[in-house]
Amino acid sequence: MTDSPVALITGGGSGIGAATARQLLRLGYRVTVTGRSEDRLRRFATELGDPDGLLVMPGNAADHDCVRTAVEATVTTFGRLDVVVANAGYATFDDLADGDPTGWHDMVLTNVLGPALLINAALPALRESKGRVVLVGSVAGHIHTPGNIYGATKWAVTGIAENTRRMVTADGIGVTLVSPGATRTNFFDNAPGGLPDRDFLSADQLGKTIVWAIEQPSGVDINTVIVRPIGQPV
Repeated sequence: MTDSPVALITGGGSGIGAATARQLLRLGYRVTVTGRSEDRLRRFATELGDPDGLLVMPGNAADHDCVRTAVEATVTTFGRLDVVVANAGYATFDDLADGDPTGWHDMVLTNVLGPALLINAALPALRESKGRVVLVGSVAGHIHTPGNIYGATKWAVTGIAENTRRMVTADGIGVTLVSPGATRTNFFDNAPGGLPDRDFLSADQLGKTIVWAIEQPSGVDINTVIVRPIGQPV
């Protein structure tokens, strides 16, 4: 158990992050999950039976001290760090013309600064383990949508992924951008009109995609994966 790989997942208490954590735990990984809601993290841990290989840490993915503390606690608790998954993110579901700018600040920090802080904090441990970075982007980070400020944050994640890959490839670190299409999670809880009437992927399907990228053989670097439900045209 002490030699089993270790992953840290931001936004890991629900949705895609929780699905990924469950699947990695089943594969024998030790996993740290972070998130803003301590109650949600505790429910997640209780649901899994509080396994020894799970560490839950409340914290804001866009706060430097929180991210650094999570990385340090992971290495202290488990002795290593092999994978980080920058999953925390959300949308305000408005646009540049008619939206409320007061809501954009936190969204931009969470979606853009969050992954950057995680990479910065985790790099020393990942260099040692020759590990992997997974960034959860979005189809919205590859296709322009009128006035979509959330989409702009995901275009930034697309750029961070490739810029990071070019920075760390000589260190033996793999970098994967996983860009989901419509996925049925609590992402749409605050969407006007509720859950759209459309085809969806499940969180478990996205978790399988992320785990597939993580579990590639040593020396294989999967760089960009765009995943849509069949039936999503754009």
